[in-house]
Amino acid sequence: MLAVVTAATARKPEHGVPDLAGFRARWSALHGRYDPADSVWVRGWLAAVYRLGVPLARRGVQPDVLSLWGGWVALAVAVTAQAGGTWPLLAGLLVVLSGLGDALDGCVATLTDRATRWGFVLDSFVDRVSDGLYLVAVWFVGAPAWLAVATGATIGLHEYVRARALGAGMTGVGAVTVGERPTRLICCAGALLFAGALPEHAAGSATLWLGALGVLAVAGLGHLLVAVRRALR
Repeated sequence: MLAVVTAATARKPEHGVPDLAGFRARWSALHGRYDPADSVWVRGWLAAVYRLGVPLARRGVQPDVLSLWGGWVALAVAVTAQAGGTWPLLAGLLVVLSGLGDALDGCVATLTDRATRWGFVLDSFVDRVSDGLYLVAVWFVGAPAWLAVATGATIGLHEYVRARALGAGMTGVGAVTVGERPTRLICCAGALLFAGALPEHAAGSATLWLGALGVLAVAGLGHLLVAVRRALR
């Protein structure tokens, strides 16, 4: 059974922004009482985005602005990758910046108690569009179109299954799998960075990175299906 993080573990907020324990408590409440302590990856990721999100929260940056910023940067990823040569190096860095925007919008919303249903929908919409743009960028640098489409479909099914399970009454995220968004960011950024650093081997390296992402996406989908079935039984 998942342990429950409670607000009682948090210290008094500083300047209206909770400390790390308080942030984890709020995040847990928004994610079906999933305890970040159950995953070293989730715990580490939340600690990293917390440190980056606190200054933005204190300055009153709107979460929706960060969501849209991440989407526009994702569009720049595809445009830059299409230029070829060493430009994919910049595209790989832009993937990281785009993913950062995605992480920070939720972080700021949680820190400032501005999490809304519209913000949740907007964030999910921008994430799916961004995922598609990353795959298009990797295709631009030489990965096979069929592999990009198959990987994109698997990623879409991963998110669709979780959304339908939540609608059917599942509480929490079901499972944190190897096919989650950080994995997609790492693989797509890696494909672009290697393509830019070694233009003569761009197609081969892009195919290898995208193939790895496809395998992880399939494994993640299988893991999630098992967790969802167990949760809904």
